Parts: sequence; C-alpha cells; structure tokens
Amino acid sequence: MNAYNPYLSLPGITTEEMAFLHQATNDLTDSQKQSFYMVYSGKRKSAQDVLIFTLIGFIGIAGVQRFMLGQTVMGLLYFFTAGFCFIGTIVDLINHQSLANEYNQKMAYESFQIVKMGGPY
Repeated sequence: MNAYNPYLSLPGITTEEMAFLHQATNDLTDSQKQSFYMVYSGKRKSAQDVLIFTLIGFIGIAGVQRFMLGQTVMGLLYFFTAGFCFIGTIVDLINHQSLANEYNQKMAYESFQIVKMGGPY
C-alpha cells in the first residue's frame, strides 16, 4: 500500500480528507489498511453527491441530503418545512463540503473500529 495510494481513486477526495485517512490508518498493517479502504470506500459520500442531493431540495424534495448523511431527524424537519423555507437548504448548499467531510470522518472512525476488531470486511 505504500507505493500505490488507493485513496486517490475515491471520487472528489480532498487533501484534508486524505491527510486525515493517512493519520487514522498509520498504525494499521498493510492488510488492515486494505480492509479499511474496502470498508471506508463503501461508506463514504462525496461532496459532489451531497451537492446534487441538496439541489434536489429546490425542486420540492427538501432534506434528501440529510437523509443521505444519516441525519434522519433533520431530514424530516427539512422535508416538512421545505428546508426551513429554503434557508436551511441554501446553508447546506454553501456548506456541502463540510457536511461531507464531517460524515466521512465519522465513517472513517467507524471503518477503523471494524477493522481493528477484526469484523466483517
């Protein structure tokens, strides 16, 4: 894994996310790093996907991006209030990158725990 960086194949990865992943997997063996990559790549959401689902909120289905990020209560609030009268949707449109980064950091931690415990890959 040292010669080839598999994280570069993740769509829309930022240098911040890549640095976080390298730091998080520093203590793992090569086989654990491969397992981590497989688990993490299945859980990860790209910022472009969050942006697209946020834009869907402007055509009548507000909150899809929050459901996608596992924030069910916020998704329901957005859905029933039309994205807090579109204000919340606009804020999410501006902050789509940080929403994706926050979600991906949680998924990296979860993936790390699965690999360290020897769970299913």
